[in-house]
Order: sequence, then structure tokens, then C-alpha cells
Amino acid sequence: MAKLFDEILLKGIKSGQVPARTSTAREWYREKAKEAGKINETNFFKDKDNEFKSRAFLGNMYLFFYDPKHKATLPYYDRVPLIFPIKMMQGGFLGINFHYLPLPLRARLMDNLYDIANNDKYNQTTKLQISYDILNSAAKYKEFKPTVKHYLTSQIRSKFIYINPAEWDMALFLNIAKFEKQSQTQVWKDSRRIIRASK
Repeated sequence: MAKLFDEILLKGIKSGQVPARTSTAREWYREKAKEAGKINETNFFKDKDNEFKSRAFLGNMYLFFYDPKHKATLPYYDRVPLIFPIKMMQGGFLGINFHYLPLPLRARLMDNLYDIANNDKYNQTTKLQISYDILNSAAKYKEFKPTVKHYLTSQIRSKFIYINPAEWDMALFLNIAKFEKQSQTQVWKDSRRIIRASK
């Protein structure tokens, strides 16, 4: 995955698109990530160029393998979450998993989340100043409602792949979700219903 991001970043910089700085640049990187097609999740977890972390911290974006403890009773779940942790809890954390949103809603939520970044450098110093209370208090974040999931540390089946802030928009649009028990189409339909009901 690091190689894929590097290739897209290089093309973007050559064409004058600085990651995340403008809405035009965000759209450019998202479109290029969409064009990458379906990604083999096993391969990118083996990519030695990725930055692997043993712990997740608030305000950062991560990918990881997950095996839910109560998967037998869940209507569906994502084996490869793309998350921002929003609250640390005993034995795990709450995170917003973008894969539960169709692409236009991912983009809308992420565009609003950029407003709570601690700086506009979009490097390893950049983090979202994010919490459940912040997300729940403003209508502009309403797309987050179907994305909040409780992740247990004991059920995480890989190290966390840290996504550099310059790569957030690319990760957002990669075709990498791995839903079990229901199709992605059904998951997105349910998410839209939850968002409509929260108005």
C-alpha cells in the first residue's frame, strides 16, 4: 500500500496537487485511489514499506484486521476497518470506520473533519482533535453515526497500519472493506437510513 500511495503522491505533486490543502486536491487524490480498483488486503499487510504500530492513538487514521468477539450475533461487520479512534475505553476503543459509508458520504464527513485538525501541515504532526462529544454535538458531522464501532484489543488480528495525513484522502477511497454476512450495498443502505433518522 505504501508503494501505491507513493506513486499517487508523486503524480499529484508533479501535477501541482498538494495533499489535503484544497478541496480540488482532495478530489484529485480520491479519484486516483478509486481508479486503483480492488486492493488485496493480505498483500498490503505484508508490505514492509508500511508503517506498522502496536497501539492506536486518538486523532490518527489506521487500518487493521479485526475479528469481532460477538460476530455470531452481529448483522454484519468489517474485517479490515479504516478508523479514527475517538475514545479510549477499558480493553479497547471506539472508532469511526469510514467503510460503513458510501464514497460521497465519506468525502463529506472527512471534509468536515479537516476543520478539527490541529494543523495544516498534513504530516506526522497532524492529528484530528476528535472525540465522540465533538462529533455528536454538531449537525455537520451527522454522517459519523453509523460508523461508530467498539473495537476490543483482544480481537485485533494485526498491527495497525498508520496512515500518514497526506494519504488520508487516498485511504478513504481505496476499495478495501471486507464485509461479512451482508453486501457492502446493504451496509451502505442501512447507514443512509441511520443518518436520515438522526436528523
